[in-house]
Amino acid sequence: MLILRRKPGEQLLIGDNIRITVMDVSEGGVRLAIEAPREITILRSELKKAVDVNRDAANEQSEPQQLLNMLNQMREKSEEPK
Repeated sequence: MLILRRKPGEQLLIGDNIRITVMDVSEGGVRLAIEAPREITILRSELKKAVDVNRDAANEQSEPQQLLNMLNQMREKSEEPK
């Protein structure tokens, strides 16, 4: 894992065709602008997890309450301070 420190307005390049610009830094988080080719999918990790849970749920029979509990646990984990 590469860890970098960037200031607002500074950029990070990934390969020749992905550019990440730090737009704003505050106590609540960081705003990033990502420029990438349309064929590259960009998802927040919590959305990717939700897609995976949905796919798994579609492949097995689960009680609706079980699925809600799983999603709530994922939400709680994503809201934990890091």
